[in-house]
Amino acid sequence: MAHRVTGVLIFFFLFVHVLDTALVRVSPEAYDDVVATYKTPIVALLEYGLVAAILFHALNGLRVVAVDFWSKGPRYQKQMLWTVMGIWIVLMAGALYPVLGHAARVLFGS
Repeated sequence: MAHRVTGVLIFFFLFVHVLDTALVRVSPEAYDDVVATYKTPIVALLEYGLVAAILFHALNGLRVVAVDFWSKGPRYQKQMLWTVMGIWIVLMAGALYPVLGHAARVLFGS
């Protein structure tokens, strides 16, 4: 279920990304305004959520492939899920400062 949810979220991000990038041809000033809103702390939290969704979707996708194509995959799917979750948590902890560092400096000062 989480794999499908992250897939849909990533799809909607890509849809919005294509639309806002296409805006540069219609109105460069409007594009600049939209990009300026992306530099807010709230959007930084959304970016962190996007990183979380992409990482989980990618790691879980590898697990799904292993379950489908490895003869012992179904037997070890629970262990692989916990491995995916562990790797995901470590990677998300590592992404905390690079993604949210600017937002923290804006909110709390440098």
